[in-house]
Amino acid sequence: MSLNPIKTERKGHILAVTLDRPKANAIDLATSRIMGEVFTEFRDDPDLRVAIVTGAGEKFFCPGWDLKAAACGDAVDGDYGKGGFGGLQELRGLNKPVVAAVNGICCGGGLELALSADMILAADHATFALPEIRSGTVADAASLKLPKRIPYHIAMEMLFTGRWLEAEEAARWGLINHTYPANDLMSEAWKLAELLASGPPLVYAAIKEIVREAEDMKFQDAMNRITKSQFATVETLYRSEDEKEGARAFAEKRDPVWKGQ
Repeated sequence: MSLNPIKTERKGHILAVTLDRPKANAIDLATSRIMGEVFTEFRDDPDLRVAIVTGAGEKFFCPGWDLKAAACGDAVDGDYGKGGFGGLQELRGLNKPVVAAVNGICCGGGLELALSADMILAADHATFALPEIRSGTVADAASLKLPKRIPYHIAMEMLFTGRWLEAEEAARWGLINHTYPANDLMSEAWKLAELLASGPPLVYAAIKEIVREAEDMKFQDAMNRITKSQFATVETLYRSEDEKEGARAFAEKRDPVWKGQ
């Protein structure tokens, strides 16, 4: 799979997706639609288990919406394609782990793209912000997600003032998982992806569905749905060969061999 301005690399069960739009890796409508196709293919390919999303170069991960394209006619309410902005934000049924490797400036819709991942690694020079307030608009997805990910008052400060966070502070507030020297970022992202790819894909799917669907449910209601196998992924897991393999491997004191079946 090789698309411009999206470059992909497939290695085993892992798909690396690189946003490559000089000079800043901004996303226009056409790019968003391509990303939607790429991530939909990732979701639907049973042999792919983990995705990494990153940006080309060392300065920008992604600044979000391409304002130059907007000035030339791209409508802010135009067709972003499958999965909404950046292909991840609203992609339904994505029950596989996604790792964001933030290699530089990550702001606006770029931060919203990173927030769509399950884990965020960052180069130690990366910076994060939601500057929409300064142009008189709203960071819509971030307004929904950020106050649930980091302390409310820090999230509201970012949304209200557009101030920038250095990588160290972003890690301190739990916005990102880890920081690394820039030269080590992608090797660490691949290491994490390989660890995840060696794990049980049906369990990951169940975890992601439970976390997503139970977000606004009462605890006991969510537990009842789990124990009664009312989540499709949980039902699949409990009837799978992988579930039996996990028990066998434990009893036999060996590493399990996950097949996703």
